[in-house]
Amino acid sequence: MIFRAIILALICLPITAYSSNVQVHQRVFANGLKVLVKEDHRSPVVVSQIWYKVGSSYEPGGITGISHMLEHMMFKGTEKYPAGEFSRIIAENGGNENAFTGRDYTAYFQTMEKSRLEVSFKLEADRMRGLHLNAAELKKELEVVTEERRMRTDDKPRSKMHEYFMAMAFSNSPYKNPVIGWPSDIANYQLDDLQAWYQLWYAPNNATLVVVGDINADEVFALAEKYFAEIKTSEIKPIKPQAEILQQGIRKTTVKLPAKLPYLIMGYKVPVLNSIENKADAYALEVLAGILDGGSSARLASRLVRGKQIAVSAGAGYNMMSRLPDLFMLDATPAEGKTVFDMEYALKEQVYQLKSELVSADELQRVKAQVLASAVYERDSNFYQAMQLGMLETVGIGWEKVDEYVEKVNQITAQQVRDVARKYLLEDQLNIAYLDPQPIRQQKQTGKVAGGRHAH
Repeated sequence: MIFRAIILALICLPITAYSSNVQVHQRVFANGLKVLVKEDHRSPVVVSQIWYKVGSSYEPGGITGISHMLEHMMFKGTEKYPAGEFSRIIAENGGNENAFTGRDYTAYFQTMEKSRLEVSFKLEADRMRGLHLNAAELKKELEVVTEERRMRTDDKPRSKMHEYFMAMAFSNSPYKNPVIGWPSDIANYQLDDLQAWYQLWYAPNNATLVVVGDINADEVFALAEKYFAEIKTSEIKPIKPQAEILQQGIRKTTVKLPAKLPYLIMGYKVPVLNSIENKADAYALEVLAGILDGGSSARLASRLVRGKQIAVSAGAGYNMMSRLPDLFMLDATPAEGKTVFDMEYALKEQVYQLKSELVSADELQRVKAQVLASAVYERDSNFYQAMQLGMLETVGIGWEKVDEYVEKVNQITAQQVRDVARKYLLEDQLNIAYLDPQPIRQQKQTGKVAGGRHAH
């Protein structure tokens, strides 16, 4: 309950009082590598992240999921460091490491004691262009990824339903494809596919190196220059736009899967910071999402879950930081005796109220206070600070926008919230998926557990 108390205290504070006041240092090497350094001297730790501008939204049909597959293979060794050595050396130096693939990026990271940063740079620079791909390792990792897909998607009704939902909602945007890839594509990866993908995208002119922690910026730049400045570039042509065609009416699908409870997902096609004409609209949509689902006092929790008690859970979300236009999402699990159609009506009613009535000053201030609280807490994490910089830079928004977020949210008015609800949450841009639960049959356990690195 301490967090709740802090929120209440922050409501009384001027939100403009918050500022990071910590400079981000930038350098771009001749080979195109961008290096961002942020000093944070509160603990003798450093986080190093390398971000590549490639993810599932870059993938053509037939090789969906190959960015994620390559993420796994990046730990399979180079000439200098055979398979397993990367992780062993990091652990030997008291660090930890992992990687994650998203729709718009692939990133690798290490958290180390500050004096060990050179170890991280040496290893990461070596595998940027020196990865050894071989058939035996690919075969092993294919089994790992296939099992990962089974555990994370195929055996989880909501995840599986979400996959069907995205495939329906988008006609030609690459966001229709799952990050992990479609099963038939995974089963048919060839070594040449991975080699070509690696050679094209894994290059300094397609990467951003982010370092946050108890370090000196000039020393980091010197160290980065030593290991990364001479790495050869790749010829990368601008990718095709793949702009989503205009949706001309509501889309609905019913998904029948073994599950305990029914479930509903709704998603409105909306622009994001990268694609919106009036940038303030993106921040207004962010506030609107907070009004619906910004803590226990937000509308969905207080009205549908606790108030009318028609939902077991209900949520809303909007990712304004996507590379391409995305969805404003709503979801709900009906309470006993209620249906997904009851939930659809109830969620639409909440959207209608936002279109017809101005949000109160108190409610607006509560959302803004939570945004401030979140920003303050995020500054406590070197990893999250680095992640913000890397993600914004990689999706094309620019790392400089990091410190604008709180200020921009704070400027949003009740009128703007109502305006964006009317402008973007349109019935003709709505997509709905209903989970129709089927009997759950007991399945034999395989006893097989997915290994490797998987965090999306």
